[in-house]
This record gives sequence, C-alpha cells and structure tokens, in this order.
Amino acid sequence: METELEACDSVLAKSKEGDDEVNTDGEIFGDDCTLEKGAVKTNINTEIIERHLSIQKSLSDLVALAEQNKGEKKPCPLCPEDTFKPCLINKLLKHLQNLHWKVSVEYEEYRMCICSLPCMQQILSQTEEEVPSKILCHYHCIICSATIGRRTEMISHVKRHTNKRETDRFLSGAYPKTLKESNTQVQVLPNSNTPQKTDTFFNPKMKTNRQLIFCSLVVLTEERKPLECLDAFGSTGIMGLQWSKHLGNAVKVTINDINESSVAMIRENCLLNNIKVLTKKEEYKEEREETEEGERCFGTIEVTQLDANVLMHLRAFDFIHLDPFGASVNYLDAAFRNVRNLGIVSVTSTDTGSLFAKNLNVTKRHYGSNIVRTEYFKELAVRVVLASVARAAARCNKGIEVLLSVAVDHFVLVVVRVLRGATQADESIKKINMLIHCQWCEERIFQREGYMVQENPYKQLPCDCQKSMQGNSAIILGPMWSGTLFNNGFISRIMVESLKYGMDNLQPLLKTLLCEAECTAMKIFSNPVSQEECGVFIKNADSKDPPADPGKRKRQDLNEIISKRLKNESLVEHPPFYYSIHRHSIRGLNIPKLNKFLQFLTEAGFKVSRTHFDPTGIRTNAPLNTFKSFLEMNSTVSNTCQASNLSQAADNWVEGLPMDEATASSEIKNESTKN
Repeated sequence: METELEACDSVLAKSKEGDDEVNTDGEIFGDDCTLEKGAVKTNINTEIIERHLSIQKSLSDLVALAEQNKGEKKPCPLCPEDTFKPCLINKLLKHLQNLHWKVSVEYEEYRMCICSLPCMQQILSQTEEEVPSKILCHYHCIICSATIGRRTEMISHVKRHTNKRETDRFLSGAYPKTLKESNTQVQVLPNSNTPQKTDTFFNPKMKTNRQLIFCSLVVLTEERKPLECLDAFGSTGIMGLQWSKHLGNAVKVTINDINESSVAMIRENCLLNNIKVLTKKEEYKEEREETEEGERCFGTIEVTQLDANVLMHLRAFDFIHLDPFGASVNYLDAAFRNVRNLGIVSVTSTDTGSLFAKNLNVTKRHYGSNIVRTEYFKELAVRVVLASVARAAARCNKGIEVLLSVAVDHFVLVVVRVLRGATQADESIKKINMLIHCQWCEERIFQREGYMVQENPYKQLPCDCQKSMQGNSAIILGPMWSGTLFNNGFISRIMVESLKYGMDNLQPLLKTLLCEAECTAMKIFSNPVSQEECGVFIKNADSKDPPADPGKRKRQDLNEIISKRLKNESLVEHPPFYYSIHRHSIRGLNIPKLNKFLQFLTEAGFKVSRTHFDPTGIRTNAPLNTFKSFLEMNSTVSNTCQASNLSQAADNWVEGLPMDEATASSEIKNESTKN
C-alpha cells in the first residue's frame, strides 16, 4: 500500500505543475482530449475502447480522476455530490482507499471498484421497473459491462466468463507483452501462463524442457540434414522459432496449432524474429534470405492450423514433439504412424495429477496402469508413459530406444528413437512388465516373464514381510516400462551441445543424468564425437562412403547392428528405481551426508549414484535390507536421543536406591532441572 500512496503523491505533484489532464494510466493527456462522465478512453491497438470509470489499475488512477477538478476541494469521482461532499485531497484519498479500493474485485491488472453513481437507477428506469429512491452501490464488469449489485455475485460473474472463455473482449484490448528466451522473442497476451484463460499459452517454467528438446534435435541434425521437424502444439511458437533461428537450413520446421488466435500470434512472432513464414506455393531455400529492410532472415517456418492427429497422418517427419495440454496418449498413434526410421519422438506430459498417483481412476483410464503413491513415484510416472509410448509404436510395427527421461518440476519428458520393424516392436513389448511392490518396507521387483501362474509371487521379493505380517503385504503395479531410461552417449552429446549454445543452467541436471545412467557416484566428463558413442547411426549426406544396396537387405543389416548394440547396452543398464535416504532413516539417529553414504556403498562393491528424480534419493543395486543396515551403521546418535537415554538411566539409578537416598537424589535432580 505504501507504493500506491507514493504513486498517488507523484500524481498529485504532476497535477500541480500544469493544467494538463491525467488519464487513468498515469499519463498526461493533451488539451484536445476530453473524458465523458463514467467512461475512460484508452488508445489500444489503434482502437478506442470505453471502460467504466470505476475500473482502474491502481489507487493513483482514482486520485488522478479526482484531480481533474481544478478547485481546492475535490469531489469523489465514484460518489454523487449529495452523498459525499467535496473535500481536501488528503481526506478524499482516505475515502477512496477505504470505501472504494478495499472492496474492489480484482481481475488481471485491473480493479473493479465499488461505484455509488446512479448507474443502477438508470438501468432500472430503462427496463420500466420500480426505481428505488436510495442509490444502490454496485460493480461494473470489465468484460461485458454488466452492472452487478453484490461483490460475491460479481466474483461469480467473472468466473462464469472465464469458464466459458468469454474473455476475448478484454484480452483484445490489452497490449501483448514481449518476452525473450534464448535470443528468441515472442509476444504473449495477458494470462499467458494460465491455459484456461488464454489461447496463447506460454510457461516460463518450461524453459528446461525446451532446452532439452532443442539439444536433442541438435544431436540428430549433426548426423542427417535437413530434418523435417514438427512442433505439434505451437501455442506461441517459441520452440519452433528457437529451432529455426539457431539451426537455420539444417531443419525444416513446421509449427502447428488448431487455435486460430494462436496461429496468428505464431505468424507475428515469426516476423518479430526475422523468420519467413512459408506459404503453400513456396519451398525451402538452401540459402538464407534477406528481408525487404535488408535485415538477415533466420530460416523459414511453415505454420499450419490443423488437428495434430490429422497433420501427423498426412505427412512424415524426422523429429516430432508432442506437448498437449494434459495427457499425450491421444496423439501417440498418429505420431508413430508416419515418423521416419531412426527418427526421434519427444513427449512432454503435464498431467502430473494422474501420473503422480493423485487421481488413480484417470491413470487407469488414460494409461491403463495401476499405480500408488510410493517413494519413487516420479520414476514410476516415467515408466508408465514409456509403456504407453512403446505400445503405440508396436501397433505401427515399430520399436523404441529410450534416449532420455526426465521428471522435474511439473512435467515428465521422454525422448525415444524409433526403430522400424516387427522384430524391434517385439523387443520393446517384452520390456513392459508388472511390478511387485511391498507396502510395508517399499521393496520392489519386476515380475518374472512368463505366462504360467506363479504359485507364490511373494518369493520374488527380497524382503520377508509376508512371513512377519499377516494378510497381503504386497500389491502388483503396472504394466510399465522395465528397461533402461537413459542412453549414456546421447546424454554426453547433449552436454556438449548445451555448452555450445550457452545453456550453462542445464549442466548440473545433465551431469546428474549421466551419472545416473551409468550408476556411478563420480564421473569424469569428456566430449564424445563418435556416432556409436552418442547412439546415432545415421550417416551424413556428405559422407564419402559408397551407398549400401537399397531394399530389404539394407534394412536387415541396420536392424542387426542396432539389436547387437542394444544387447550390449543391456549388460550395463542402471538399476531400476531408487531409495530415499530420509524415508528409511532410523528414529533417534542422524543420517550421514549423502555423498559420504554413496562412498560407503561404493566401497562395499555396489553400484550407486544420485538421481534427479529425488534430491534425497539413491539409485543402487543393493537390496533394501542391505541399504538399511549400511544406513544404520553409518548413522550417529542424535543429541535428543542421548539426553533421553541419560534421563532414563538417572531414573533407573534413583529407583535402585533406598527410600531416604532416593528422596534426596530426586530433590537434587529437581533443583538442577529448575536451575
């Protein structure tokens, strides 16, 4: 409130300097500008939009309206003179603050203040209803200009506008903001970070997600050019713009969105970044062009307005990114239908409510999996998404190779390579298994493959909770992906490319991912340059090697190479899931530092690493009982536990003394406690 009062003082100072009028945004009008009673004119998008006087951005705007009167005593702009007589500016400021501003209804950057002008009486007189003699206080809607009597009714009225997506009239009268990310500028409308309130959704918190996808695309462009890339849900087009601006002619970018206003905003953002929008009759040119002003043109982008499923069925792409609002399972079949062999599909899922076991019915409906809330729930979400991706690819006779899996903040990202062929599809389907989870100790293990009914599935668990606990102690979760979640070489290449493009903020995450993929506590990082190391087997167009014989023989040889590589990689897979060191800590003991505990397990001969899923998690192949025993051995007794043990020992010692000595000792103990 102090800042608003300071703004009011600045407005008062401006008004004393001259006789110019002040508008509702704190700017000075010219002499030829006039304001009508009860309306405010604002010049927005070259159109004059009328807004009621009671709708302002700040308290200083109300004071500025009162300052339009040049007399010493100022009337209230929202009250009739017979109700509130003109007074000095200090008294008027308190009146505006306490009566009008405190009970206002906030919407975006504006406040709908309570109005005491005879607006309600005029409306009732036009409808031939009985006009009350007393002036009614009311609010004016910023969206539809309706007059509402109560504050609670006004709040419900605005919520109905928002739920029905009837805020276009308000949004059309607002300046688009210009945001910059990775040397790419985009214009966004108000409420850009709330998808329910705007059509051009832009979330700055997803910057890490966009950077990981960009680096994944860069790794692929180094092996094959040009690539046809698709951002199926463009919104503002920020991701496709970054691809085209930084990679140029190495990619042919297509940005799609079914919403008309989003497509218009994408076209404007292309012009803002000096990127040419491709029309139907034009083709991509190998050389970069120049605009009419002589500025440099950073590539070309095709903008389409189609349903994502329709577009992916019509055309083939090398790189597809899916980032719908909510679950992405409805678009997986279309994505794998026409994606080229050895292409990449990246899927971003933001429906964390269902993936993180907060809404089990939705999880079962969308992903066909049974899950519960566990200590490793984020990795569980990644494996559930990968199972859906693998099944969708298998329906198209294609397999997948997981390159990257990330679950941070409020999204789940998986990046997979597409392997064409029924054999690859069968290999991927074999990695979808059920999980046996103990509800008491949270030990877990993937169920053994086979069609025969297990006589006692509890024998597969390393723990013995079934023997010590009565009833059923374990549940079956899944189906889910049981294979590896990372490709070591691919993550190494992403680290190198992120440094080239100045994405230093990604380095801590990528280093953790690489250590997690290899399940090592310490890692010496190098710059891989070979195709085999980064997991890519696509030759460049400029390669001097003679082309192989086309046809089925070539595809079989390529599949054999890939299958052999996958078998070799399966020998060094990281252990599934992780343990939380805080979850399994023992009461009364201080747990050791995480890095020291990793060193203890490494010296014992176990594979161990930290995990990006949980800052307190440890990925290891040690059984849970061994993990707990090591944790207990390396923990120290807490001070609270030591004090309680000493107090209990003192009580036991007092109980063993004779009556007189015990009484004297207890008195000494009480006096020491008081002191």
